[in-house]
Amino acid sequence: MIQVTIDGDLYTFENSSSVIDVLTSLKIDFPYFCHDFRLDKNYGLCGLCAVLINGQLQKSCQTNIEDKMIIDTKNDLVIENRKKLLQSYINNHHVDCLVCPKTGECKLQNYCYQYSIERNIPEIDLVSIDSSNQFYYLDTNKCVGCGRCHNICSTLQCSHAIKMVQTNGRRHPIINQELCVSCGNCVSFCPVGALMPKSKIKYRDFETKKYTTTCTYCAVGCQIHFKVKDNIIVEANPSFEAHNNGLLCVKGKFAFSFVNHPDRLKTPLLKKDGNFVPISWDDAYSIISSKFKDIKSKYGVDSIGGYASAKCTNEENYLFQKFMRTIIGTNNVDHCARYCHASTGVGLDATIGESAMTNSIHEIIDNKIIFIIGANPRENHPVIGSMIKRAKQRGGKLIIADPRKIDLSEIADVYLQINLGSNVPLINGLINIIINEELYNKTFVETHTKDFEKLKKSTSKYTPDFVSNLCGIDSETLKSAARLYSSDKAAIYFAMGITQHTDSTDNIMALASLALICGNIGEKNTGINPLRGHNNVQGAGDLGCYPNFYPGGKKVALKKNRNFFEKAWNTTLNPNPGLPSTKMIEAAKNGDLKALYIMGENSMRSDPDLNNVKIALDNLEFLVVQDIFMTETSKLADIILPGVSFAEKDGTFTNTERRIQRVRKIVNSIGDAKPDWKIISELSNFMSGTQIYSHPKEIMKEISELVTSYKGITYDRIDSLGLQWPVLEDGQDTKFLTIGNNLNNICNLAGTCDLNSGEITSPEFPYYMTTGRNLYQFHTGTLTERIPGLNVYAPESYIQIHPNDSKKLNLITGDKVKIISNRGNIITTVQVTNEVKENICFMPIHYLEGNPNYLTDGKDLDPKAKIPEFKTTAVRIEKI
Repeated sequence: MIQVTIDGDLYTFENSSSVIDVLTSLKIDFPYFCHDFRLDKNYGLCGLCAVLINGQLQKSCQTNIEDKMIIDTKNDLVIENRKKLLQSYINNHHVDCLVCPKTGECKLQNYCYQYSIERNIPEIDLVSIDSSNQFYYLDTNKCVGCGRCHNICSTLQCSHAIKMVQTNGRRHPIINQELCVSCGNCVSFCPVGALMPKSKIKYRDFETKKYTTTCTYCAVGCQIHFKVKDNIIVEANPSFEAHNNGLLCVKGKFAFSFVNHPDRLKTPLLKKDGNFVPISWDDAYSIISSKFKDIKSKYGVDSIGGYASAKCTNEENYLFQKFMRTIIGTNNVDHCARYCHASTGVGLDATIGESAMTNSIHEIIDNKIIFIIGANPRENHPVIGSMIKRAKQRGGKLIIADPRKIDLSEIADVYLQINLGSNVPLINGLINIIINEELYNKTFVETHTKDFEKLKKSTSKYTPDFVSNLCGIDSETLKSAARLYSSDKAAIYFAMGITQHTDSTDNIMALASLALICGNIGEKNTGINPLRGHNNVQGAGDLGCYPNFYPGGKKVALKKNRNFFEKAWNTTLNPNPGLPSTKMIEAAKNGDLKALYIMGENSMRSDPDLNNVKIALDNLEFLVVQDIFMTETSKLADIILPGVSFAEKDGTFTNTERRIQRVRKIVNSIGDAKPDWKIISELSNFMSGTQIYSHPKEIMKEISELVTSYKGITYDRIDSLGLQWPVLEDGQDTKFLTIGNNLNNICNLAGTCDLNSGEITSPEFPYYMTTGRNLYQFHTGTLTERIPGLNVYAPESYIQIHPNDSKKLNLITGDKVKIISNRGNIITTVQVTNEVKENICFMPIHYLEGNPNYLTDGKDLDPKAKIPEFKTTAVRIEKI
């Protein structure tokens, strides 16, 4: 125990920490600019935090607490030092407080007011403002040289885009825009008006109302503090307290103006003679009710299907699947996980017993070994990507397996640039080496696994030389990866690079086996961790938006589960598992599916083989689309229902680490649009007279009573930080899943096939195309294409090809090309790069024009998860 006297009062502490951390924890008022408690090192540039320590003036950020220490924060010497420093800062500052948007938040302004400091020299010579970034500007005339922006960029964001320099005796930052990813984290924590967001709306802090909610983009689920003025979001800042630890990406920080975009749908629309006309909500409900009942009567309940949405809340997804099962009477309900992580659910459930990320996001920066396969977190999950890079900077080791070089490849300890679709041979090869060199955890294998000998036999042929030929990598590099992964606690992170294949379930089961034989399951800083795409993929799956699972992962095929929900919902349920969305498209095309209800999904951009999807949707007798914008899918609808954005409703999202978090209404809805939960509730009531819900918290109460992992969840309990399921009745959550508690006590080791997935190239289609995402757009682009700044950085479709292939095809960057597969053709723009391997090209999925999903195959499915092959498409490239 450490006893310290602070301003005459005695305090006792259990652990030693810096003086500044102790003072801030006690909420003692004192000034500082540069300090950030998240940083491993305190730089102490501003000097304002100095206090009297044992009679000596010392910087509190660079001094550790010691026993019997005497600290004085109010001594005359301390106050005089603060005034002297503040005088020097204000004398070197461009003082335009009357028009500065930082007024009210500027620390220098507030400190000068507090200590009665006035400028006493003429105005400084001004330099030009750097406005080269699309989202923020840098005004060094207002910089106090504290270096906080530099430290955040280099230590937390890990982009190293900001350097501190001296000009005419003044310290200030310069920003390398080629390295800058526009995350805006420097902007969020600049203490003065030097780094400021560009805004078309003038506002002062005291004019705004402040709200906290969950980001609507990727499944990291960052917590954001929004400022709202006149029902318009004007600024976003990250939460310090949440798992994103004061970080955001460019989309979370700057891409929120779509909420008030003029393109928003504002009223229900009915298609008449090929054109949409506004109708009332009652008319919309009446038409939908009548059509659904008529189709059920003519063709049966299974002639109708529904797509839920990973962009909608838990409460809305729960209601949607309940509507389909109790009002329509079918299990034909699915959501976009069918096209991204369905194999994760099947593979992990079969091996470890839980289809979710086993560990927590906050663990990442302390991970000793990280294995990333088929994921690009710096672009697709940017806050997690920053944490991975920080872990590497703090001494962690990094293994990357990906056919395409990503941001993290250049700093990886081992980079495996494998052939496209060769994931199973790669993982089996790692297992082979670990077993043969006896690097596996014998105690864990004997205690917590079964079928080890079977796994050993099934992977015995995957020798380093055999795998080297299949994967196109050096056998010694493969050995290095296996030895590194098995050398200490290790965590696996994966995403759609290994899940969007026809052998994707085998990929996941092989990964689980790799983790299990090394004992890297059930402990902190280990695990197998899927990085979900959309904000609520995990929650939509948890709450039953699958054709073969009720909420809580209870199988539809088991009578006891059906009896449970029949009693809970007071109805009779269909005993037959429904169709996944990939099969619903097929059924619509052949006439077996007559009607489809799509909530918040744009199938005409996200599904494979879009020409076939359009034929299927056109063949429906009745299509209802519920969305916030007029999308390519809603244009095909008979009725469009206007939903609202995440900022206009209450509810919850469940992020990729199983954290259930609040979503809060922070602005009023646009026009006559309604929250999706209210639409479903009112439609259910219209069709059957069932009880209507008055607020999402009533829906969550029902969920917590029926879904084991969500028991104990209430809005009050998750109000501040959220909770990671499974949640105990006392509100205690689960940071990482443990063997015998949350995971199977005896886990299954899975031997997997040796076939590469996807199509085979031919003289007619000699190149492989793979797909993915980029940093500056999101998924189908429905939201981000309406953010002007993002479209400057990533304006159009492109195809990345290797320099050797560009020479063969006589192509240079900027050329227009036609890309052709067995299913269609598109036109796009060439980018020549060494990021891809020879004979492999890469395309992003975000754009309407040049969408690679006109080329991908929607019929060749993983036999277990029914997920299509997106990543390995044989194509031909023709110069235009």
